[in-house]
Amino acid sequence: MTSTKKQTQVRLEEDVLAAGKAAAAARHLDFNKYVERLIIEDTTGARTAGMAAAQRLIDEHGTFLDDLEQQLDAPYADPQPGAAA
Repeated sequence: MTSTKKQTQVRLEEDVLAAGKAAAAARHLDFNKYVERLIIEDTTGARTAGMAAAQRLIDEHGTFLDDLEQQLDAPYADPQPGAAA
């Protein structure tokens, strides 16, 4: 069976390559699959659409999310000076 995939060569700075490999590993992808997904997301508009949706969520519910985060963090806040521990 012949693969329809084509091989290419990409030259990257060492730190960029390391960052890409770390990002791929964090997503449980091999580096080639990670690069392929980045290209697909970029060229199809999927990444742009996802980022726009995330921005709409923040714009519409950001204050609620900030308040919720403060409430969830409150039990772990440092006690006030002079307060009983």
